[in-house]
Amino acid sequence: MRAIVMREFGGPDVLRLEDAPEPTPRAGHALVEVTLAGVNYADVHVRGDTYLAPVDLPYIPGNEVVGTVDGRRVVGLTRGGGYAERTLLHRRVTWDVPDAVSDEQAVALALQGNSAWHLLFTALRLTKGETVVVPAAAGGVGTLAVQLAARAGAKVIGLAGSAAKRQLALDLGAHAVVDSTAEDLTERILDAAGGPVETALEMTGGATFARTLAAVAPRGRLAVYGFAGGELADVSTRELMERSLTVSGFWLPQLYGDRTALPTSMRALFDAVADGSLTTLTGATYALGEAAQAHHDLAARTPTGKLALDVTR
Repeated sequence: MRAIVMREFGGPDVLRLEDAPEPTPRAGHALVEVTLAGVNYADVHVRGDTYLAPVDLPYIPGNEVVGTVDGRRVVGLTRGGGYAERTLLHRRVTWDVPDAVSDEQAVALALQGNSAWHLLFTALRLTKGETVVVPAAAGGVGTLAVQLAARAGAKVIGLAGSAAKRQLALDLGAHAVVDSTAEDLTERILDAAGGPVETALEMTGGATFARTLAAVAPRGRLAVYGFAGGELADVSTRELMERSLTVSGFWLPQLYGDRTALPTSMRALFDAVADGSLTTLTGATYALGEAAQAHHDLAARTPTGKLALDVTR
């Protein structure tokens, strides 16, 4: 079968289209004929050997797919293996796609949709009337988080690096937007929110983490789900204690074994897409052999919406 295979860690050029062995059958798994494979920042970290879970080479990246199993359209989560014509999906993280949801919509929900939902409602415990900062508000997780938070009655402050992306966040329901590249990011968040915020998400790391945390109110909560800028951040325990702050980490695979968490969020996401109250933004779709270009574009932060590989091309 055709697959994108990594034989070394490095830049996008390590992603090469090859003939790869068929997946070995495993108990509890079904073989899926892949139609679309989602492209995510997690894949970029895997490629650069900075992912939370180390991988052995050679390796086929890709952690979410849409395809068919016995004629049924399904979407599911994998631990690698998604950038291929066929892969295995465990039954606990595989869901039938409703007729009202397209393949392009479904591929945005398994990893990024579930991440947005659980970041807001499991990690932050966001409630109506609170203010939440959403970074990368024009990206895959960000566009969904903006909408989900606004639907829940929260005041959303979207962060994005260009005027077009900030306008997109406003169009999706953000109450205010801020230039994420500004050195006075803390002050801009405070101005946009009318004061310190109760909750915030963070996925850039480094100075952006520190500036976002500084805008969080006493007894506020911040959830970290990445370090796209490539720089980890240190947290001062003195600062946490002085303002009674809660900083939590979030990694979606920790929920894969939970029997209720992901089924609950997937039902909510499917229903919201089907009734039109949640919009998935389809970004660029690349042929399977163009995985390197997809990674290059994602790392450059040029796209908006969900990036995917069309495995049939």
